[in-house]
Amino acid sequence: MELGSRQLVHATVTAHPTAAWTLQEFREVLAAPHGYRFVLHDRDSIYAPWLDAAVTALGVRVLRTPIHAPQANAVCARLLGSLRRECLDFLIPLTENHRRRLLHGWLTHYNRGRPHTSLGPGIPHPPAGLPATPLIGHWLPSDSRVVARSVLGGLHHEYGVEKVAA
Repeated sequence: MELGSRQLVHATVTAHPTAAWTLQEFREVLAAPHGYRFVLHDRDSIYAPWLDAAVTALGVRVLRTPIHAPQANAVCARLLGSLRRECLDFLIPLTENHRRRLLHGWLTHYNRGRPHTSLGPGIPHPPAGLPATPLIGHWLPSDSRVVARSVLGGLHHEYGVEKVAA
């Protein structure tokens, strides 16, 4: 997660994460040109010293959370709680591929359709179809209508404004 925008940059699933698997996931995110300066992680045994050295070689500084400081990882804990409450409490993934599809569907909803209180009324990555002029009050322009789009099989809905065909 990119802290400034709350945008989820990369997410994937595996039944048995290892340090080598984790390094490959870091490579996928940090291989392209990026503006990231830090990677923050907890003190889980999966983050071996050689993994930190390899991530540092990718051009970012590794920061580890302090010992016995549960609030230091609060943003990540909040994100995982949101994933659980908004998706996994209602949908039971049957296979790893199904988990991956659910995660990517929720990730798209999280980045493009779900409002984030920490950003004010904004969303991390607004869709291209938003109107250039903000809607004022409860009035829609006469040539527009509100449309709903189902997310995760109807578990959530995203609403938008579109022009009515003439």
